[in-house]
Amino acid sequence: MNTRKMIYMTMFVAIAVAGSAFVSFPAGIAKAYPIQHAVNVIVAIVMGPVPAVIVAFMTGLVRVLTGTGSLLAFPGGMIGALLAGVFYKAFKKNWSAGLGEIIGTGLIAPLFAVPYAKILMGTTVTAFFFFPPFLVSTISGTIIGLLLAPRLLKLKMFQNLR
Repeated sequence: MNTRKMIYMTMFVAIAVAGSAFVSFPAGIAKAYPIQHAVNVIVAIVMGPVPAVIVAFMTGLVRVLTGTGSLLAFPGGMIGALLAGVFYKAFKKNWSAGLGEIIGTGLIAPLFAVPYAKILMGTTVTAFFFFPPFLVSTISGTIIGLLLAPRLLKLKMFQNLR
């Protein structure tokens, strides 16, 4: 991994952390933070699955350490980022990264969140508790990411990162 790629990854972490502090809305019993999911889609398209997972992990870590996020940022962000990158790599279409993000964060992450929340957070809820806020957050963020990605790919600085 070269220095330029790491700088861009750091920039995307900063955008996701700052964006989550300013852009959120109520999603049932939780809050939706769509910027994380938009960044997941963009990084998956521009850089690939491994950088997308690293960016999602670092974003979750910074948000938890600064008190602006919960431990659920890890399974929600990382699974969606991984599937977004894998789907994009397989199909080479922007919509496939969005589909991967929605499946990963909206459908698979809530299943991981149940035992994760029980062990680490001491809560006993079912996956149905996590589905609505995870889906609302990821769908709104995916739309933002899919709108921004084509515009970013036109910039010379992002064309050499793939």
